[in-house]
Amino acid sequence: MAAAERELVVQLDDDIDAEERAVFARNRERQQELYGEALGVRIRRLQAALGVSQARLAQGLGMSSAMLSQLVSARRVKIGDPAVLARMLLLDRQVRRLPAGEPVHATELLAQLRETRPHLGLQGPTAQDPGEALRAVAAPAQLAAAANVLGPRFPAIAELLRRAATPERR
Repeated sequence: MAAAERELVVQLDDDIDAEERAVFARNRERQQELYGEALGVRIRRLQAALGVSQARLAQGLGMSSAMLSQLVSARRVKIGDPAVLARMLLLDRQVRRLPAGEPVHATELLAQLRETRPHLGLQGPTAQDPGEALRAVAAPAQLAAAANVLGPRFPAIAELLRRAATPERR
């Protein structure tokens, strides 16, 4: 290949890279608008908190690792499956609420997450179990502590919190 041809190929590669970088930057901006932050930032934070690979996180969320990779790299903008989005938001809330220094049981947490059937706040034919709703926003230790605080003045609410703090026996 002549020097002029090589120079043209390099220039074309640079143009393509620049175009791709611009697309990815626009996609990250759109993710920021849609989700409050770029998905790459959120996913890496979840991976670090749980100590899991991208593939393991994708499995827990109920999506393919290829799709998660495309979202992280901003090759894709949106999470197409509403249940996957709801699971990611639920996991993010759970991880943010973990007490500092408490060990993370990622395998259990992701297995439970994978089994959830989130409804995105839309009312279905039956009401959501209150215990399930409480466990979605707080750790069992936090629910038990809240029950202790509320117990003297609000015994019925405290009992609901205590039941939610205790794992179901099967």
